[in-house]
Amino acid sequence: MRQILLLTIGMFTLGFDAYVIAGLLPDIGKTLRISTSQTGQAVSVFTLCYALAAPIFATLLSGKSIRRILVWALAVFSLGNGASAIASSFTMLLIARAVAGIGAGLYSPLAATAAASLVSKKKRGRALGMMLGGMSTGTVVGVPLGLIIAEHLDWHATLWFITVLGLVAMFGIMIWFPSFPALAPPSLRQRVAMIANGRIAAIISITFLTSTASLGLYTYTASILQNVADIQFITPYLWAWGIGGVVGSFSIGALIDRTGRPDILMIGILATMAFAMFSLPFGLKLPSLSYLSFILWGAMGWASQTPQQHALLQLHPNHGAASVALNSSANYLGSAVGSALFGFAMLAGLTPSQLPFAAGCLVLVTLLGQWGIISSNKKYRKYAKRKNNHLDL
Repeated sequence: MRQILLLTIGMFTLGFDAYVIAGLLPDIGKTLRISTSQTGQAVSVFTLCYALAAPIFATLLSGKSIRRILVWALAVFSLGNGASAIASSFTMLLIARAVAGIGAGLYSPLAATAAASLVSKKKRGRALGMMLGGMSTGTVVGVPLGLIIAEHLDWHATLWFITVLGLVAMFGIMIWFPSFPALAPPSLRQRVAMIANGRIAAIISITFLTSTASLGLYTYTASILQNVADIQFITPYLWAWGIGGVVGSFSIGALIDRTGRPDILMIGILATMAFAMFSLPFGLKLPSLSYLSFILWGAMGWASQTPQQHALLQLHPNHGAASVALNSSANYLGSAVGSALFGFAMLAGLTPSQLPFAAGCLVLVTLLGQWGIISSNKKYRKYAKRKNNHLDL
């Protein structure tokens, strides 16, 4: 479907921008004469603004034309990237990345909701998988391309290229995307109740912890590779991570539609992610296994989002945009916290080679939390069944 493809192109551009920065951090640090932990905050500010923008704009702009919102989102996103390309100081770069993050935070959850609205319920998992697949393809294709551009020109040229891609996606949606209104937002009381709902809060908490570990660790990939195995050419490893992401994000939707159990799938995703992180420092020292950990890590990290979105849409079908926006906020807030947390950990004396172990431990904690959600859901279903049987009598 053309409409889904247009949304996917926009997500591709967002993925390109969000994940190429990790590979550009060493060059940005040299240009602006700042440390690795400082340059990592360029990722944190982008993801933090994304996290804050998603729920705010999902509320303010609900009822407006989704096409118009998506166009404005990509315009703001492109403006932020253009400003990033001309940044001559660290402060200017942080402000520009904040603007780009606001545009991304406005676009991503609405694109996912629009995709789910354009297909039948039976195909919703595949549609959501396409959205994340577009973003993960931005990593597997865009990140290596962006690093090649930076190598032959500089990191400014990479950001200019992303700006152009954002404008292309913007004009495509402006011309060919249908115009229909976003769903009316829940009231303030309903929104507070949504956050206070234990089942929704639990799902969002798992998303937050997963992205804190996965995306926070990804920010310092270059430092980890250099510290563990003195690897200077990081592009193949980012490529392996992105390839895994494409496989994971495109395949998880079909698995959800087939099994109907996104909560159980999350158990396998988190267990595999923990294994990948714990094995990463050892795998880098074995040429035959050096890329396997990155492939598994990328696949599980990207696959983790679709089950969460699907579960939230099942709980709140009438307020899909708001619930997906909350989940997107948790995802990017986790990335911001993870980037900052691991940066502070290195300032406190933790070496980059130790970061994968710290992230793996956090994933194990998240796995226990997901298991608790499944147990709680079983008890809830048994209670609801007994109650219904009682009412029937």
